[in-house]
Amino acid sequence: MRIHFGRRICGQPGLWVALSALILAAGAAIGQTPPNTPAGSSRGDDQRQLDELKVPLVQLGPGDVVAIQVYGQPDMSGTLYVSDDGTVPVALVGPVAVGGLSPADAASRIEAALRDAKILNEPHVTLTVTTSRSQRVSVLGEVAKPGRYPVESNATVLDVLAEAGGVTEAGGDTVYVLRPGADGQVARMPVNLKNFSDGATTTQAPLLRGGDSVFVPHAPQFYIYGEVTAPGKFKLETGMTVIEAIARAGGITVRGSQRRIDIKRRRADGTYETSGARLSDLVRPDDVIRVKESIF
Repeated sequence: MRIHFGRRICGQPGLWVALSALILAAGAAIGQTPPNTPAGSSRGDDQRQLDELKVPLVQLGPGDVVAIQVYGQPDMSGTLYVSDDGTVPVALVGPVAVGGLSPADAASRIEAALRDAKILNEPHVTLTVTTSRSQRVSVLGEVAKPGRYPVESNATVLDVLAEAGGVTEAGGDTVYVLRPGADGQVARMPVNLKNFSDGATTTQAPLLRGGDSVFVPHAPQFYIYGEVTAPGKFKLETGMTVIEAIARAGGITVRGSQRRIDIKRRRADGTYETSGARLSDLVRPDDVIRVKESIF
């Protein structure tokens, strides 16, 4: 099932302020994980945190449009709107609180209200969401169209990223699902997109629900100059080696030497150290690689 496009939020300063706050919170949370840490290393703990949040994937909220059907009572069936206080007006009963409930639980509550009011002895109610305005997720960071998008019960991270126009060239391969809990804590789960693009996993991408945020961080980069065909700044792929970095820069020129390569790397205290590099060495974020001229 696909997700319908949400309205872009350009020109709405209030929403951009809220999104900016979310970006800062996401950046702080993501900063706890080293940029070159394998994306699946903490997935188990984070997935358990998400699983422990026992709330429905679809929750009714203000602005939602629902279709209600009461078996054998066509006059009581129709289209209802969830009001700002989370209630729907049920014929002969009045407002019934359904905010925060799944459609199935909301139908059960309406059945109970009909029984308690002695309107029907054995009511059978079906409730279907026809338009969801309350269930939205925020997509932030390096995507073509950041904003808030409606989410349905089977929407995955990949679905929402597609609605946001996809990850930009500057975006990282690992994105993060941020989900607030009832205790105010935010569960964070990394999702490695390359697992789904290259068929490395047979599991489904994580499902989203209203209130989630998907943050796409800026990809780590490295710099290369000297005797290479196309010196410059490039996106760092997970597990990239020096020889792969050189290939990304177009290869060594006829004057260069693969035996004379240096890497300038930042230490933990912010200072730099320069050392010789082998072609098989791993490249780290913000490394500066220099391919020197051959001395022969």
